[in-house]
Amino acid sequence: MSKAYLVLDDGSIFEGESWACEGETFGEAVFSTGMTGYQETLTDPSYHKQVVIMTAPHIGNTGMNSADEESSKIWVSGFVVRNPSPVVSNWRAARSLEDDLISNGVVGIRGVDTRAITRHLRDLGSMRVGIFSNTELSRDEMVIKVRKLPQMAGSFLADDVSTKAAYIVPAIGEKVFKVVALDMGIKAATPRSMSERGIEVHVVPSRTTFEEIVAMKPDGVFLSNGPGDPATMVDMVALVREILNAKIPLFGICFGHQIMGRALGFETYKLPFGHRGINQPVKNLRSGVVEITAHNHGFAVAAPIEGNFNTIYGAGFVSHLCLNDGVVEGLELLETPAFSVQYHPEAAAGPHDANYLFDHFFSLMMSARVANA
Repeated sequence: MSKAYLVLDDGSIFEGESWACEGETFGEAVFSTGMTGYQETLTDPSYHKQVVIMTAPHIGNTGMNSADEESSKIWVSGFVVRNPSPVVSNWRAARSLEDDLISNGVVGIRGVDTRAITRHLRDLGSMRVGIFSNTELSRDEMVIKVRKLPQMAGSFLADDVSTKAAYIVPAIGEKVFKVVALDMGIKAATPRSMSERGIEVHVVPSRTTFEEIVAMKPDGVFLSNGPGDPATMVDMVALVREILNAKIPLFGICFGHQIMGRALGFETYKLPFGHRGINQPVKNLRSGVVEITAHNHGFAVAAPIEGNFNTIYGAGFVSHLCLNDGVVEGLELLETPAFSVQYHPEAAAGPHDANYLFDHFFSLMMSARVANA
């Protein structure tokens, strides 16, 4: 096992050992605080162009299986762990974590203090990062390479992860509604959560036009999660405004939440180090209930927290708030059937406190059907 180096753009270098594939890889350094769910993280397209640092020290003991994959490949640019498990011990496991990383060409590093790296990023903010193994580059040369990388702010990445062709996830049991899901990096668990409620989900490319959506006669439209800077999604924001004008029930999560916020006229901004992991406390401002939720976002919506706000689509309000840092985690309109949340209600690897949001979407579509009958 050769030496490997994790190099941050502030010049910090952490020395460890090569793991999975050797070579060089680059991205935005982000950390995930989950003790489990690494398979869902790795296969989540929202992590495209990111190097994930797992804060929990022991990763890989439950192996990998086909049922928990959120997409057909691993999307992370690199993977950082302290102590990968030397054995796999789970009845569902089909292969090891390292085997999957190698088959997907992912460069990794082990034996570094991931909690120290996490504290560093929490203090100084997300940074560009490189992993170098089996390299002859000097320390200065590695830092220079990392500093030449583009920032995540200003990155347009949706086309990289969106489906190239539409596909259908059929309703389980009786079909009640049809939903068009705009894929900007959708996770497999999301349409599955809708299908369990009798919703037939038509997953379409992010470049799908309003006319094409209307021609499908959907009962609702879903905006998926995804990578990149929401400020670059000018065409998608314009599309969402057409959907809102048409009063087609709309539900957005994560990246979709940020895009809905911009469609309502709010700005988005880069968080210092983002929210990632399956243990984020969010308060439902309508009910007062605190939910433990799964997050993966580096940007947020700048919306007023107190009282209602006014938009061209009618009044709205902030529905959810992160208790760690006061970030807006949900938006809802009062006169147009549309709402969004910044986190993952499907949460296949984590808590299920937010599953009710799919039921809320179902209710919005039912109310629209009754009103239009």
